[in-house]
Amino acid sequence: MSARGKLSSGLVGAGLLVVDKGQGVTSHDVVASCRKLLNTRKVGHAGTLDPMATGVLVLGVERATKMLGLLALTTKAYTATIRLGRTTTTDDAEGDTLADVDASAVTDDAIAAEIARLTGDIEQVPSRVSAIKVDGQRAHKLVRAGEEFTIPARRVSVTRFDVVARRDVEDGGFVDLDVEVDCSSGTYVRALARDLGAALGVGGHLTVLRRTRVGPFTLAHARTLEQLADEPGVSLDIDEAARTAFPHRQIDAAEAESISQGRWLDPIGMSGVYAAIDPSGHTIALLQEKGKRASSVMVVRPATLRGL
Repeated sequence: MSARGKLSSGLVGAGLLVVDKGQGVTSHDVVASCRKLLNTRKVGHAGTLDPMATGVLVLGVERATKMLGLLALTTKAYTATIRLGRTTTTDDAEGDTLADVDASAVTDDAIAAEIARLTGDIEQVPSRVSAIKVDGQRAHKLVRAGEEFTIPARRVSVTRFDVVARRDVEDGGFVDLDVEVDCSSGTYVRALARDLGAALGVGGHLTVLRRTRVGPFTLAHARTLEQLADEPGVSLDIDEAARTAFPHRQIDAAEAESISQGRWLDPIGMSGVYAAIDPSGHTIALLQEKGKRASSVMVVRPATLRGL
């Protein structure tokens, strides 16, 4: 779907854009680039990635920006490299070194035991340079201002924390671990690196982080900004996006007309937000059932836009 030329404010060019973010740029930088490449101001993101991180970043374009807050992006997957033997101010490679300790004597069994303790439902203290709010202020801003503060632990879920490779670095006595992590939204992989190193008594920090999945969206859906420049357009049009991101219910033409006019449908016992798909395969609305009504939480194709 080409985005050259001015897009309309309706359904033309609308959908989800899955970007494979490069290292060293912010999520806001990616949004700004995509606005230029797609020639529209209507681009927003569903969650952010740190500048050092690469991988899956989900954006909404045109009318699909209204969909972003409804996406169930509660599970995420990462590949990462943890360096044991060095503690930094940011729990990653961008921070200043606080201490170096020879980690070469740390055994695989000890690593496995501590990783097991960091797997499952755990209490995690986010990094002090995270975007977590403390008394209304972002933690990373308080750090830069030299303020003293405490971030309370919160419960997160780590469903997978596997070591796939170990490399001993002779220069410095570091141990690099390539890991794969599946976790709930709100989990900080930097904090896992920090806590693993601390539990092993040698310190640790994150040197590489790549997000491979957010909810149902993976690197298979993603394109780099360079690829997007060669072929501007969304990864999934608004209908594909709805079918990928939400359960769906088939509706007939009369029901489609009714819901496009803002009316409600009879419930069918589906939980959560789901897509109502008409006989032609178009998503008419996102619905949620409450009591005796299946009401729209977003009308994707209101009657005024049905012809687009």
